[in-house]
Amino acid sequence: MTQQQIEALYAEIRTLKEQKNAVILAHYYARPEIQRIADHLGDSLALSQIAGQTDADMIVFCGVSFMGETAKIISPNKKVLCPVPHAGCTLAEGATAEGINTWRVKHPDGIVVSYVNTTAAVKAVTDYCVTSANALKIVRALPTGQPILFGPDKNLGQYIMNVTGREMDLWQGACYVHAEITSELVHTMLDRYPEAEILIHPESVAASDQSIVDNPRCIIGSTTTIIKQPSVSHLKQYVIATEPEILAEMTRRYPDTELIPILPDQTCEYMKMITLEGLRDALLYEQYEVHVDEELRQKAWRSIERMLQF
Repeated sequence: MTQQQIEALYAEIRTLKEQKNAVILAHYYARPEIQRIADHLGDSLALSQIAGQTDADMIVFCGVSFMGETAKIISPNKKVLCPVPHAGCTLAEGATAEGINTWRVKHPDGIVVSYVNTTAAVKAVTDYCVTSANALKIVRALPTGQPILFGPDKNLGQYIMNVTGREMDLWQGACYVHAEITSELVHTMLDRYPEAEILIHPESVAASDQSIVDNPRCIIGSTTTIIKQPSVSHLKQYVIATEPEILAEMTRRYPDTELIPILPDQTCEYMKMITLEGLRDALLYEQYEVHVDEELRQKAWRSIERMLQF
């Protein structure tokens, strides 16, 4: 696609957005051209908060399916569209409400904590929903003496256990992108770039390694934490250990800083399914509307509401 064609699509999208009083939300892992047209760019927590605050009549969520579903749970009176209805997530698809209910039979006094990367059905049987930005704070605040199930991300769960000292049963799910960011790879980068910090998302396998957690040059945090870190430590060089499309926003913010993706080709194929043409068509035809059964929505809202309070 030529630059002229891209600009024509941008103009068409802006016109449709104004006509329909729509707001476009995009995750940092979306294609750079999608990030550019978004009204709001953020991680899962920030976008969830925006979905609950917007005055727009329509939300077009440029992210994977569970994100659009979460927006609908938070804003039931808005029309929520996902440009690609089958943009999945290995985490969300790896957890089931049935599995959680089986755990509850064995632990009737237990607390279920679910990562936001889950379906509405899982959120409906969850006590606390969390994002990577507030998971540590929420788990630390939970009552002691009760069993905890954390899912579906085993790596994020193990990281939380290492940092907080809380014992939890871990669902054995993983993000296929972050599963390739191993301790061995991080140690290689520490040796290769001795002046750099390694900015690591806690979904990564490496984040569950105590030696990585304890290394002062390894900063483990949410997507937003990773993006903000160069403004905190002011180094000349960073290795970015998460989905590489985050570099679109980081390069814009830090044009004079060397940002090195740890795995430049390890991208989320589901996020890349969303294109400018798909975004335009979603607005034009108001297609792929997200629907959540009201009874299910109310049950799921309980865990999300708790997430938004932290």
